Amino acid sequence: MTDEPLFRELRTLLGEDRVQTDPSVLSLYAQDETPRHCRPDAVLFPASHDQVAGIVRLARQAQRPLIPRGAGSGNVGGAMPAPGSWVVSFECMNHILEFRPEDRYMVVEPGVVTDDIDKLARSAGLMYAPDPGSGAYCRIGGNLAMNAAGPRCVKYGATRDHVLGLRAVLGDGREIRTGSRTSKYATGYDLTRLLVGSEGTLAMITEATLRLVPAPEQVASIRVCYDSNSAACQAVQRVMAQPILPYALEFMDRRSIDALRDFGAAEGLPARTAAVLMVEADGSRDEVVQRMLALERALSGHGMLEIQSGFSKAEMAHLWVARKSLSHAVKAIAPRKINEDVVVPVSCLDALVQSIDELGHRYRLPIVSFGHAGNGNLHVNLMVHPDDPAEMERAADCRRALVEKVLALGGSLSGEHGIGSEKRQYLPLEFDRPSLEFMAQIKSLFDPMGIMNPGKKLPD
Repeated sequence: MTDEPLFRELRTLLGEDRVQTDPSVLSLYAQDETPRHCRPDAVLFPASHDQVAGIVRLARQAQRPLIPRGAGSGNVGGAMPAPGSWVVSFECMNHILEFRPEDRYMVVEPGVVTDDIDKLARSAGLMYAPDPGSGAYCRIGGNLAMNAAGPRCVKYGATRDHVLGLRAVLGDGREIRTGSRTSKYATGYDLTRLLVGSEGTLAMITEATLRLVPAPEQVASIRVCYDSNSAACQAVQRVMAQPILPYALEFMDRRSIDALRDFGAAEGLPARTAAVLMVEADGSRDEVVQRMLALERALSGHGMLEIQSGFSKAEMAHLWVARKSLSHAVKAIAPRKINEDVVVPVSCLDALVQSIDELGHRYRLPIVSFGHAGNGNLHVNLMVHPDDPAEMERAADCRRALVEKVLALGGSLSGEHGIGSEKRQYLPLEFDRPSLEFMAQIKSLFDPMGIMNPGKKLPD
């Protein structure tokens, strides 16, 4: 084989077991949560920063694309291999390198499971605030790549807001360190925020210094049922216009409630329920009581059918049953979902939800929307049958119409899932040509040979 000397070098660098070319292993890493797949030429498992740097050096020498991968739990094709590529899996770089609760930071490798970071932080009365729904199995490296978020983002911000500094290897083989370990930093250009959310197209992150915040003494939940989507969206605007920021503010639309009823998971919801908000408050015990009262006042209004609060773990779990059942209920509608995580200004949320209903009727597709209403970020799920070409063609037209509507409302293509390979064709609708050209120049500066996660983030 012409590549045999190259693979000998890789095995010398990483060890025999950490260079995999067995077809069964390659198939396991041929896709993420998107339906497409492409088998790589190798899967590599580095265990240190120096090994990552060595992989980049050899890849440049061989002109091989490198595909960084965490848990492969993304749904926009961010970890999709390219033809002839090497997948670089960070599963073996899974160590917490430093924990300094007195300075409220933690240094981690990219393969650490996200929830494990939060668990360790909470042992010292702190928390790692970003809480993606896949936190029990996703890796922090993937969160950094996509600027992941979650329900707590409405109050605490996304991943980018909790990264103090990074260590990374650029596409040209150079190592850089960005940011610092201090909570204030005003030196140099902010390369940290540039790399977070760059989807592995500029560099491979090998260490991250994460900012931690005090964990709340208590969290309490509110479930509010409304007779229409519009009534729920108007309540969201009222909540976000008053001084108390919720710990979470989640929305389920009419289609979501229909799916729950069909699935037998809508028990306890009033018969006329057409939309639900799940809201949480955090703080000390005394603060939570006052904040819950303020949130309940804002949530009350036209179209409200019922409001229930829960302060104990059992009460909160009962209120969240319907929301926790939604993913399974949605899967029962059709075998595949096309998931868009669009975001608009909160004041435009009602208009967006109405437009989604109209698109469902126009393109004859069931569309289920739910998500982080406090940020105007909805997961819009087009439920389709992949073996129906006509339906898939309507879905493609519907996706573009949705994107155009979101942008017309002053929104953006993605709130937390990223762009990957699945959405990059829409970027010219959001960005003007000079902006896209400048992004391409940045890509070329960091990765002159174009080997870092090609076919992602930017259009051709």
